[in-house]
Amino acid sequence: MVEKKTASATDDVLNPKTAAEKIKNKAKDEVDELSEEDQQLVSELDMIVERLKESSVDIHRAALESLNSIIRSTTGSMTSVPKPLKYLKVHYETLGELYDKWMDEDNKHALASILSLLGMAYDRDSKHDCLKYRLLAGVDDESISEWGHEYVRHLAMEVGEEYALKMESEAEDTGYLLEVAQKIVPFLMKHNAEADAVDLLEELDRHELIEQYATKETFERVCLYMISCAPLLAPPSDMGFLETARKIYRKHGKPSQCLPLSIRLGKQELIKEDWESCSTRLEKAQLAFIMARQQMHMPELIDEDDEELLACMNNTSLSKQYLNLARDLELLDPKSPEDIYKSHLENATVEMTLDSARHNLASTFVNAFVNAGYGTDKLMTVNTEGKDWIFKNKDMGMLSAAASLGMIMLWDVDIGLTQVDKYMYSEDNTVKSGAILAIGMLSSGVHDEADAAKALLSEYLVDENSPALIKLAAISGLGMAYAGTMNEEIIELLLPVISDTEITIDLSSVAALSAGLVCIGSANSEVSSVILQAMMERMDSDLNHKYARFMALGLSLLYLGTQDKNDAILETLKAITHPIGKQSSILMQACAYAGTGNVLEVQKMLHLCAEHLGEKEDQLPQAFAVLGVGLIAMGEGIGSEMSLRTFDHLMQYGEPFVRRAVPLAMAIVCASNPLVSVLETLNKLSHDNDKAVATSAIFAMGVVGAGTNNARLAQLLRQLATYYHKDADMLFIVRIAQGLLHMGKGAITINPYHHDRTLLSHTSLAGLLIPIVAMINAEKLILTDSHFLLYYLARAMYPRFLITLDENLESVSASVRVGQAVDTVGQVGRPKTITGFQSHDTPVLLAHSERAEMATEKYLPLTNVLEGFVILTKNPEYEEEDEEETK
Repeated sequence: MVEKKTASATDDVLNPKTAAEKIKNKAKDEVDELSEEDQQLVSELDMIVERLKESSVDIHRAALESLNSIIRSTTGSMTSVPKPLKYLKVHYETLGELYDKWMDEDNKHALASILSLLGMAYDRDSKHDCLKYRLLAGVDDESISEWGHEYVRHLAMEVGEEYALKMESEAEDTGYLLEVAQKIVPFLMKHNAEADAVDLLEELDRHELIEQYATKETFERVCLYMISCAPLLAPPSDMGFLETARKIYRKHGKPSQCLPLSIRLGKQELIKEDWESCSTRLEKAQLAFIMARQQMHMPELIDEDDEELLACMNNTSLSKQYLNLARDLELLDPKSPEDIYKSHLENATVEMTLDSARHNLASTFVNAFVNAGYGTDKLMTVNTEGKDWIFKNKDMGMLSAAASLGMIMLWDVDIGLTQVDKYMYSEDNTVKSGAILAIGMLSSGVHDEADAAKALLSEYLVDENSPALIKLAAISGLGMAYAGTMNEEIIELLLPVISDTEITIDLSSVAALSAGLVCIGSANSEVSSVILQAMMERMDSDLNHKYARFMALGLSLLYLGTQDKNDAILETLKAITHPIGKQSSILMQACAYAGTGNVLEVQKMLHLCAEHLGEKEDQLPQAFAVLGVGLIAMGEGIGSEMSLRTFDHLMQYGEPFVRRAVPLAMAIVCASNPLVSVLETLNKLSHDNDKAVATSAIFAMGVVGAGTNNARLAQLLRQLATYYHKDADMLFIVRIAQGLLHMGKGAITINPYHHDRTLLSHTSLAGLLIPIVAMINAEKLILTDSHFLLYYLARAMYPRFLITLDENLESVSASVRVGQAVDTVGQVGRPKTITGFQSHDTPVLLAHSERAEMATEKYLPLTNVLEGFVILTKNPEYEEEDEEETK
């Protein structure tokens, strides 16, 4: 049997006639199997083709018309090739040959149009016949759409492929492809295929042309798609997409949608343009609220006498509105640390052997985090003296206890200063330092006209007799209070401290950190050169100090989000022989690409993580590279998921220092977003044999759950408190994590992303990053005398509320729906943007992945993202309807 088959196959090869006959017979068999109706169609098509072979031009014209009508009148299923196209396959080459022979132009155009359609299905060897014959048939608005939507999409694909081939061969003539594209795009825009239109122009490197085709009906979907694509594109296309989307919003009079894009582009002139394009004062007020949430301070945009707008930008009403929210949600009653620990639920048979000073220090932080911004608590403000609790702590614990008042009074400058004032005159320098730090903390995120923080703190820097500890607190306080303001007077105060090699490295490092905070993301050349000079002039023994990493971090913060603007600095860092040079360059690259999702930069970081270093080599660069993976991937959904998977591999195969940093990197990716899978992983790592890994994991659990009151996480932390009851250090970190979990009694977030997770607040990210960098060597910093670094989290803290304001900027209650956000990118029509929603009256709290939308037509919001402060105007049409109903 096998032999016979082989022989038959050989005969076919030797005798081509036999093979041809077999194919013919097979086609004949297929025709025999056809239904009567199909056989009739086949014979009709054969006849038309025979008529086309004749010499008469008139016969050709009639035959083409009947072929055209047969193709158009066909109905078939969506998934199969239409029958006329299927049965014309055998005649495809014949028709092509006829086209070459014919002389009559009109007939040639009609035939080319049909061949273009057939080319969509039978294009051999990717010769782009569909496009070739379309060009021969002529390209105009009517002819491009004559064969329907699927044909146009296929044609668009061939245009893109042809352009790519031309670019590879460096051919200059591509103008004709753009002409075809410009006929295709309007068709796609009309037929709800905006995403295809944008993709086509992007393939031709002309995405900016979409602006002229975006109409009142389509511009929202076009912009949403372009903004969503931006993180997936390589520079400079990513910024180009954002710029084009901004122009479209500008053209359609949407300043509140332009502003977030101008912020992401990092161009002050565009922000000013958006501000000036506002048609009403209320629109300006809405922009001021968005800028205040982003913690961008640009008072120069506002007239000096316009106090109301200035108050919006200065966040002046933040504390008042936060307390109003607390009153509505019945959160005003202060909570004690014991209310958080719930020790009665922990294993009661075990005696707590924790020394009281360490226990009190933990309670100080828990009390500060839980009652943040409420102005009252049960430890610091409950009695008139308030000093009782401070003196239950020891040494630097007294500093943290006094400073905790700054977090309890967060955002309330007027009352906060009077509360802190009584500790400013303490004879104990640690208490006084705590009070100084508290002033900086309570001023973070808000600006008062008196500039109290600068007036009170700068004198301690100028005074040469100030003790080092007080100077340290004043420098930290100024950094917290003026982060992101680019305040030149503060920089002038800090630069001499950075460059002074006579003073201790900790003062210089914290000064560099504060300068980095004040000028964050500005790539300020003066500040960066002073910090670099200080690194070069310092002794190696100084640069080995535990605080030196903050000098590197301060330098990196200057370039946060600037991408490739740091090349000169990176070259200079190579000249520094001390390991701090490498630490700085890795941190700087991580900060420069933070939130961009840049795959190439993530790969570079992973290469660094994979290296196996010797015992004596500096391992901080590797730890910073792990944080870098989290920082770069955090802004983009798919990248975040992939980074979490990568962290699993690093935990299995990484060096000890890499493993310590992994939980902290996970915390950066998921701050205030307690994903179940992440909690499970961190809970497993919190029992790790390496104590440093367990410490990082427990702190990361606190950051991941910060301000969410997550019940599952609360239970896990109580179990950890029992598990580590004999280990003072571990129990201290567990308590800190419990305080973070219940931060602001569940009304505060520390996630640096806001505005529907599209805007990254640089100062918030810095506030999150500083304690995380300190936690890499927790045993040297957080667990010894530098626990006050945890207070930098105040910069990342913000209420996760939605408060609606009326036209007089007073609170007004409006009905809103709150549910899980749904990705509507590229969807046709008006898809639902939230799912599983509940209706509430404002003010309301929003979780990390939740979105709100108006549930009433009574009001119109001045921004498309309902988050933070939203101004509502009355809907005139709604009033008319009401009047009609009354009549």
